[in-house]
Amino acid sequence: MPDTVRLDPQARGRALDAMAAEELDVLVIGGGVVGCGAALDAATRGLRVGLVEARDYAAGTSSRSSKLIHGGLRYLEQLNFGLVREALRERSLILNRLAPHLARAVPFIYPLQHRFWERPYVGSGVLLYDTMGGRHGVPGHRHLTRKQALREFPSLRKDALVGAVKYYDGQVDDARHTMMIARTAAAYGALCATSARVTGFVSEGDRVVGAEVQDLESGRTVTVRARETINAAGVWTDEIQEMVGGHGQFNVRASKGVHVLVPRDRIHAGTGIISRTEKSVLFIIPWDTHWIIGTTDTDWALDLAHPAASRSDIDYLLDHANRLLATPLTHDDVVGVYAGLRPLLAGESDSTSQLSREHAVVSPVPGLTMVAGGKYTTYRVMAQDAVDAAVTGLPGKVAASCTDQVPLVGAEGFAVAWNRRETTAAECGVHVAWVEHLLRRYGTLTDEVLDLVRQDPELGRPIEGAPTYLRAEAVYAAAAEGALHLDDVLTRRTRISIETPDRGEASAPYVAQLVAPVLGWDDATVRSEIEHYLARVEAELQSQKEPDDQTADAARLGAPDVRGLGRSGRPAA
Repeated sequence: MPDTVRLDPQARGRALDAMAAEELDVLVIGGGVVGCGAALDAATRGLRVGLVEARDYAAGTSSRSSKLIHGGLRYLEQLNFGLVREALRERSLILNRLAPHLARAVPFIYPLQHRFWERPYVGSGVLLYDTMGGRHGVPGHRHLTRKQALREFPSLRKDALVGAVKYYDGQVDDARHTMMIARTAAAYGALCATSARVTGFVSEGDRVVGAEVQDLESGRTVTVRARETINAAGVWTDEIQEMVGGHGQFNVRASKGVHVLVPRDRIHAGTGIISRTEKSVLFIIPWDTHWIIGTTDTDWALDLAHPAASRSDIDYLLDHANRLLATPLTHDDVVGVYAGLRPLLAGESDSTSQLSREHAVVSPVPGLTMVAGGKYTTYRVMAQDAVDAAVTGLPGKVAASCTDQVPLVGAEGFAVAWNRRETTAAECGVHVAWVEHLLRRYGTLTDEVLDLVRQDPELGRPIEGAPTYLRAEAVYAAAAEGALHLDDVLTRRTRISIETPDRGEASAPYVAQLVAPVLGWDDATVRSEIEHYLARVEAELQSQKEPDDQTADAARLGAPDVRGLGRSGRPAA
């Protein structure tokens, strides 16, 4: 691993300048997990790479998943063995080699509700899951009696099961993981710029040779020339395709997935749970001091930038969870809600739950490669396939992908850092629980966060209104992790926006003051950032009171996007 690159406030400007000054081998559009993965894949092959993202790393789908790294048990029932095998292999890589500091194994139980036929049916499926790769990095499955299952999950209704199967999958903070992929790509030479929107392609004849990119912070537009361009824009794939004259060889259909968070003490259990519903599956997933309950799977044809959770979505999740729980949950228990859009390959089915989770790569015109579909767990394979397709247009022989051997920043030496956590805590004068918290979020980069505390002990105190995060984490998000706006810090570098009952309203003014010196904000900009964040929160809360998608979307559209505002808080020229 080369020296770690800090995504400091000036990094994106330098990256855009460099992209405008020389022709790239590959330009990647989209800063989600697949786009960041493609930038890392291309950079580690020795190519000159640029990555542009209109908002923030993982601002769309890649920060709004179920936070699981998994093979997908339900795909076995669909006989999609190839997808499951591929996903389990990737899960093993992420847990054991690529991101052991960010991902970990999590136990689940699958409750059985039919006494005779269901145990052999489900058990054979989970055995196949283990056999196809599920045991790599996680324990194998176990069969449980009803009494054993209730010991694992005391909050289960006694009449909700006759027994259970316990198995393991992986979990990751998707937004931090995606940002760490981008940071790793930058460490290997990729030029990465967020808040940089593609407004059109540059063509010579029928060949795409680059893109026009608008810097949404300054308002300037730069021309980025590249021998090959990869569109990894997820649910915006069709929109990007239209810039080259129409639809390509596939269409992407957006499926909305909603999740809610409830406090950990509302459900007494030592495992997560997975259960089938009439439409999809229900997950109740342990998440630090909370539980994540999801997900919905419904068609979404409204504003792609602002998928909105409605009251009916929340009712659906609570209703299905309460069919399993002895003590029912209510709307008052919900402290956080988030909605995301899955980019599914459109097919003949009317139901998004039946559309393909597999991915496709096509080249609609020379010089442009499109990648879409897939699932979060298989991002690395999607990225590799996209780069493989793109480099066929480059002269000379290009090295094969090696990202299965490339740990993300913070991963190297993680086991040693974890073993030394008590020593580190004593040296820094912080409780070992804080060191463990930081190690699981930053890995060996924890030393960089703790250096801030050594320089200013006040940064070793919790953030006001968000006692599970240190002040140093907010400063570090702006100084080294590419956060440009208050929303980036509260929603993706931390999860304050969904983990606190007030959605981060109390923390917003304090965090804005912490990052202001790093980002060069004056008082007017601080006020503007706070106002924009609070307006977004209010719009989301209003959408969650609305009965359906149409009215929720209309309410959510009241949320402003801080991108496109200059540092003064006024529209960029």
